[in-house]
Amino acid sequence: MFGHREPFTRRDLESIADDGHRYELVDGVLLMSPSPRPLHQRVVARVLAAVSGNCPRDCEALPAPVDVVLADDTVLIPDVVVGRRADYTERALVGIPVLSVEVISPSSRLIDTELKRARLAAAGCPHYWLVDPYVPEVLCLGLQDGLYETVAKAAHDHTITVDAPFRVTLNPADLISDY
Repeated sequence: MFGHREPFTRRDLESIADDGHRYELVDGVLLMSPSPRPLHQRVVARVLAAVSGNCPRDCEALPAPVDVVLADDTVLIPDVVVGRRADYTERALVGIPVLSVEVISPSSRLIDTELKRARLAAAGCPHYWLVDPYVPEVLCLGLQDGLYETVAKAAHDHTITVDAPFRVTLNPADLISDY
């Protein structure tokens, strides 16, 4: 598999044995991420809870690992994804998410802030949020004319409320607290 010379496809990705790592595809390039740390998972759980509270009935919010198939050569695994129920199959979310959320890890910072952000914008994902637990900070981006623009941003103990794609309130300090 790793002597593979042509671009990887969704089919190649599905043939990789489950070894505890997360594999994603971006334009045929295979990316591997190690298992997330407890802080990362705490933030994912709390973002999921906040997003699930007002998620419309025609959508569903799920935590990773859920494959998001944007193209045959691009399969991402957001930390939290909101998709239309009609777009979920037995194996994946096929199509553009309503919202994609990434919790930044030291090993994923560049992939989350640059590569995934660009690929989701190109695909037309209307909402992309980045949570950096090491600041802590929440950055909510909305797609405008093919580029992400800041809709809301909060750091430390400042609370923000966004109304799109639906009403969600987040406080970065609360997301990381081990209370």
